[in-house]
Amino acid sequence: MDHQGTKRFVPVETGTPRYGSDLIAAAIREQGFPYICLNPGASYRHLHDSLVNYLGNEKPKIILCMHEEHAIGIAQGWAKIMDRPLAAAVHSNVGLMHATMGIFDAWCDRVPVVVIGATGPLDATKRRPWIEWIHCTIDQGGLVRDFTKWDDQPGSPEAAVESIRRATMLATARPSGPTYVNLDVTVQEMELEKLPALHDISRFRAPADPEPPRRDLEEAIEILASAKRPVILCGRTSRSEEGWAARIKLAELLGAKVLAHVKLATSFPTTHPLFIGETGWKLSKNLLKHLIEADAVLSLDWLDLAGTINQVFPAGSPSAPIISVSNDYNIHRGWNMDYQALPAVDVNLPTVPETAVSRLLEALETRMPAPKTYQRRRLDAEPSGSSGPISLMDLAKVFNKVTRDIDVCLTSRPLGWPTNANELEHPHDYLGHNGGGGVGSGPSIGIGAALALRDMKSPRVPIAIVGDGDFTMGNTALWSAASQGIPLLYVISNNNSYFNDEHHQAQVATQRGRPPENAWVGQRLQDPVPDLLMLAKAQGIDGEGPITDIADLAPALARGIETVKAGKPWVVDVRVPPEYCREPMVELA
Repeated sequence: MDHQGTKRFVPVETGTPRYGSDLIAAAIREQGFPYICLNPGASYRHLHDSLVNYLGNEKPKIILCMHEEHAIGIAQGWAKIMDRPLAAAVHSNVGLMHATMGIFDAWCDRVPVVVIGATGPLDATKRRPWIEWIHCTIDQGGLVRDFTKWDDQPGSPEAAVESIRRATMLATARPSGPTYVNLDVTVQEMELEKLPALHDISRFRAPADPEPPRRDLEEAIEILASAKRPVILCGRTSRSEEGWAARIKLAELLGAKVLAHVKLATSFPTTHPLFIGETGWKLSKNLLKHLIEADAVLSLDWLDLAGTINQVFPAGSPSAPIISVSNDYNIHRGWNMDYQALPAVDVNLPTVPETAVSRLLEALETRMPAPKTYQRRRLDAEPSGSSGPISLMDLAKVFNKVTRDIDVCLTSRPLGWPTNANELEHPHDYLGHNGGGGVGSGPSIGIGAALALRDMKSPRVPIAIVGDGDFTMGNTALWSAASQGIPLLYVISNNNSYFNDEHHQAQVATQRGRPPENAWVGQRLQDPVPDLLMLAKAQGIDGEGPITDIADLAPALARGIETVKAGKPWVVDVRVPPEYCREPMVELA
């Protein structure tokens, strides 16, 4: 028996491609995608047949999803670990419309995903009545063109091969992002007269990251060599261990304070004495002080450089030299403002952080004195008590205590999570925010990351700490984890509220002289309270909860971790009050 119950797969023999969809499936395989995440649809029924009955459902293997947004989210989570794209397929215009939130998240997160779409025949004479008319859209790629790096609708199977090659290459090249290839059903069903001659796939690698211009690099070197109080803003970086080690080496060589962003994957060890803390869009007084005192700021593809430095050095005031390392400008568009405000900088190094850091180290190591030795710093935080209700801060403190000696991968953290709450010492320790703020993405991104870690045979325990809103919107993604046996721990920070909006409603009411006590109306998930554990069980994943007492929290988390170590997914529902943590768990600087 397989994962489909009593159904068994009938073996197939891969031979010469006979149909356009066979050739397209082979083009997907040659990219090395181990999986293709999809919700099925008739517009790509021919490709689906080729994936199953031509490729044998291997390389890529189909990951069946209950929603197109989950398919994109799983691919995004996988890429957040692997630094390379995974394939996803969505059905026609309706499937693409479902998928748009996931694609937008991946776009804002600068994560590579190759999305395969399909449409009914553009030749009207070949359309089936009704269904292939409503599912046939002229310029279907226009739905996502403003938040993808590239899209295409090839007119032949051979052209589709090139499209998939280009889509993968462009998605991979940094700044990374999703791409979209739309397949006319006519192209898929076409019988091949002969196998087309194709260049070897090895000749279509993504281009290397650019080298920084020599003059600008030399200017940056001089600024950093003479700086006495430099600060590094560690932003978007790869999951490379070599890049991680190089950033530590540069910070120690310069004696630079290091700041990280809560929305981004971990890029510097939070246990290092030079690390001064995490920040969101608003700098704390302590972090602001460090930046005001800085005599040089090195930004490594910071998420919102202008928003940060404008708090420190307002327009018209003196400013420390700002060095910006980023080539993100290459994909800035006018439809969405994900590029943030325009930063005032003194030196632009138009490359990725890993390349820039390597070149800076090469020059500075011969000019700077040997760095001092730094000792690892551990967080020391205890919950507010040994029993009683669980605050969000208590959840963070207990979670840190339970996991501090375990290799974990935090695939997500909920809104309002306290800063400086986790000991992060590896590029896979925390994968950052979903990018676009799409509620419901946490469950699927966690599955993709857990799948990648399993394939890597990583000892890390993947853990998704999700809000109850995120969980309820995305909970059917859990079926894919159950179906594929993907080990992952969900910890639900459950406040029974869409609290972000509740918080806004209270502020508006106060500003208008109206009762903020009514902010709960239309926000609280009560009468009845949803049974989130039952939602998980309905998808085939067990768990425990609700956990309401601090005394029960650590044992529940420990049991969940052991279950995941044993190879099974698990859910722990933790009840917390509607609140955000406004203060860091610990003050690091």
